[in-house]
Amino acid sequence: MARVATYLNFMGRTEEAFTFYAGVFGTEFEGPVARMGDNPPDPSGPQFSDAEKNLVMHVALPILAGHMLMGTDMVESMGHVLVEGNNVSLNLEPDSREEADRLYNALADGGSDCSGMSDMFWGAYWGSLKDKFGIHWMVHYLAPQTDG
Repeated sequence: MARVATYLNFMGRTEEAFTFYAGVFGTEFEGPVARMGDNPPDPSGPQFSDAEKNLVMHVALPILAGHMLMGTDMVESMGHVLVEGNNVSLNLEPDSREEADRLYNALADGGSDCSGMSDMFWGAYWGSLKDKFGIHWMVHYLAPQTDG
């Protein structure tokens, strides 16, 4: 089922913020907290310090009326800098890969900071962009899992 989530970025305070939000809304995280250290080893990818390995890669928390807050820690050694404007993204989760491509391409038209859509190690088809109005978006399609 398609959904939209608000994605929040922090500089090392995601876990603290989401623990606070869980208390405010009286809800629990959806699934486990994924850490930067959970990334599979990649010699050509980022090499995290021990402290960075404990940073939050992804956390999800239902809040009101089915709305989901999601979050991550930005990693300074990867060149991430938190400024107002890049601390919030709208995360679109369409029902098909084709709809993911359509949404991404439409929003990226005239935009910048576009990553392109690609298959990711966590099993999703994902991309991010800033539209021509300066709004940050992520498009995340995860194919339904079949039993058997």
